[in-house]
Amino acid sequence: MARSHSYTITIENNYSEKEGIKFLLESDQNFINPDKESRKLIMNLLNIDKKYSRAFDLVLIPGHTNLEKIIQLDDPADVILVELKTTKKRLVNNPRGFFFGATENEFNLARKLKSQYLFCFVSLHSESRSYKLLSLEELNNIIKTKRIQYQINLKN
Repeated sequence: MARSHSYTITIENNYSEKEGIKFLLESDQNFINPDKESRKLIMNLLNIDKKYSRAFDLVLIPGHTNLEKIIQLDDPADVILVELKTTKKRLVNNPRGFFFGATENEFNLARKLKSQYLFCFVSLHSESRSYKLLSLEELNNIIKTKRIQYQINLKN
């Protein structure tokens, strides 16, 4: 049974992610928040297994913005998946000093898609509101420490 404290943290993390998405969509029209059907279409076009459906939050499609109601996609290679990481911590040099969690699926998808997958680090602190996009290679070059934590569900 989850303690109320861990549940509260989950809610707060979900809220800050939504706040991060809102910040990105308002500050840079190139970020696109696809609806459920568009996400399925993008995953099919990129030949991505449905197990990766939660491994990205937004997309970038060069030449298109979030002001468009419908986007005609000519080449699936133009789609860049973006996985959002948010913090309310003051970061003078975002993403330096960022602490975040990531899933194995996120790293696996980043390895598979290479330049078509970016991590987006968002600082929501009032003195350092910013974002920084990094490829997996760029991220690996600045990781100080990385550890694995298992999340386990037991049978009913």
